[in-house]
Amino acid sequence: MRKALAFAVAFCFTAANLAWAGSARRPSSGSPHQQDQEAEQQQPAYQPYSADQLDNLLAPIALYPDPLLAQVLVAATFPDEIDEAARWERDSGTNGIDDQSWDVSVLAVAHYPSVLNMMDDNLDWTTALGQAYVYQSTDVMSSIQRLRAMAEQQGNLVDTPEQQVVNEDGEIAIWPATPEYIYVPVYDPSIVFFRPAYGGGVFAGFSFGPALVIGVWLNLDCDWGGHRVFYTGWRGSGWIARSRPHIRINTIYVNSRYTNVVVNGAAAQRPVNAGALSRYQNVHRDVGFQNRGRGAPAPARQPAYGVPNKIIDRNISPSQQIEYFRGRSQPTPTPAVRAVPQPSRFPTAPRQSQPPSVRQPGGVPEQPRPASRPQPQPPARQPSGFPQVRQPQPGPAQRPASPAATQPPNAFGRGDGYFNSRAASERGQQSRQQMNRPPAARATPASKPRPRHR
Repeated sequence: MRKALAFAVAFCFTAANLAWAGSARRPSSGSPHQQDQEAEQQQPAYQPYSADQLDNLLAPIALYPDPLLAQVLVAATFPDEIDEAARWERDSGTNGIDDQSWDVSVLAVAHYPSVLNMMDDNLDWTTALGQAYVYQSTDVMSSIQRLRAMAEQQGNLVDTPEQQVVNEDGEIAIWPATPEYIYVPVYDPSIVFFRPAYGGGVFAGFSFGPALVIGVWLNLDCDWGGHRVFYTGWRGSGWIARSRPHIRINTIYVNSRYTNVVVNGAAAQRPVNAGALSRYQNVHRDVGFQNRGRGAPAPARQPAYGVPNKIIDRNISPSQQIEYFRGRSQPTPTPAVRAVPQPSRFPTAPRQSQPPSVRQPGGVPEQPRPASRPQPQPPARQPSGFPQVRQPQPGPAQRPASPAATQPPNAFGRGDGYFNSRAASERGQQSRQQMNRPPAARATPASKPRPRHR
């Protein structure tokens, strides 16, 4: 018996060891490699922007000078660092920016607080711009060229003391006109791309901001022949040759490790609020930015308050006689037009309709006649689609109000009556006088004669 038991125990122990060894050879379901693959499969695929959407997205910066535009496009792929840089700039200004660990493009944009704050204040737009440049850099550059051609056709993209417009084989470049300063244009996309911004000596819809220093941080430029952004290393012709003598080279911005321009591919995983992009529709007004319907017309505008709300409907509807609910009397109010009740998503109690006041020919409301006992009224019929509301039962008959006491409806509707503060004060004073009055002496009951015992 003991031998059989020992054999059974040894067999079970051997089988358990073999099972453990087999499981150790197999990769676990929760290994990091497999989890990464599952995460990649769960991440939604990038949906490219249409050409019209790119035009709407790039319209605010399409006329920026090329050195600044190149930095903005690359820095937009680092939206988190843009937000961090904006916080730094608000606290410390531009001091110590070169010592930060942000991407070199973010460092460059941070030297221009107006541009940095614009990108930070519109972080959804910045994120969408960065995503488009990561996956559609060629389409982005083509969109910029289309917009510049539209502005040039309207006569709004010309040489000025602030910028130099260079057209090479149909590719339009914008350079700084001075060797030491660069100017950021301020313009209305709904004007500059569709009609002349100059007229009769009046400059409307297009201007330039203050002069900004050209520094060594502007180490990128636009290659319109190859439709790309590239690192210059401050070697080249044109605006680079003019500005090169006025800058100080350092290894923070001029370094061989920047030869390959690096963008942040993780920006594509950052969610974008499509509703925040709805105001960027100045070029193609019928194109929206919905992530599941890119290229489709923008949806019809919905009420700002969303779900039906009877209070808001009453306040914005001219047929609801809003002045009656503000404590103001109307000499000749317009009778309210009763709208057909619409089925609501959420059941709400219907408003109780008040009986209209009867007016005499002279325009003075007829005073209510005293009645010995009010006649019971049948309950009002509720509109279909709403829960039934029980009507209050009429109370006992009261003394009719005098003509002097008749007042217009107060701020809470007609059915609440009028509150006479003077009468209430007098009643309160009488109550206090009664409470302060000394109590009357209680009469002592006469004592009964005691019976005599015989």
